[in-house]
Amino acid sequence: MTWTWFSARTAPRRTAPTWSQFLRSQAEAILASDFFTVDLLDGTQAYVLAVIEHATRRIRILGVTLHPTREWTTQQARNLLMDLGEQTHRVKFMIRDRGSNFTAAFDAILAGAGIRTVLCNVRTPRMNAITERRIGGCRRELLDRVLVWNQAHLRRILREYEIHHNQHRPHRSLHGAAPLKPLPEPVDLGQYRVRRHTRGARSRFTCRCGPAPW
Repeated sequence: MTWTWFSARTAPRRTAPTWSQFLRSQAEAILASDFFTVDLLDGTQAYVLAVIEHATRRIRILGVTLHPTREWTTQQARNLLMDLGEQTHRVKFMIRDRGSNFTAAFDAILAGAGIRTVLCNVRTPRMNAITERRIGGCRRELLDRVLVWNQAHLRRILREYEIHHNQHRPHRSLHGAAPLKPLPEPVDLGQYRVRRHTRGARSRFTCRCGPAPW
């Protein structure tokens, strides 16, 4: 009987971070954008461009249009940079898909501010999963429950949703805080004394600062 020996080659060690590692390590520097459509009761279809900050989960509705032309999309990139203001320097990456609504001019405006465009692979929505979830949440919480008459109506309700999302809606990834409203500092109840004052059937409580007498 003849034995044949094979030498197994060691698999090459991965030097670059995985996609999930990149998202976690660079969260403070990542924005992600995407278009979604809304059918209006006047028979037209509106395109909405949204951007989300990975670290804070803050969402920005950049604009609504019936025709996302090259000029319109480029102007939304300029508006985004103006909205970011002094925070622009901390943003290094913009994640987007390869949709035809995005143009080279859109990327060039961001590149001028030091923001590198990162393209998702074809048919890989999980690469932009945070944006996909937020758009899905907007549909479930708002658009699937409201009949939208026209562009003006859509802009108004999206603005209200943006305020609600950023200032009031709790997020699991933020431990229950809202993007623009962090949780208050925990209160040390040990420094307070609560006394109950009873008069007849009524009770009154007072709270005073200081150690308890016991």
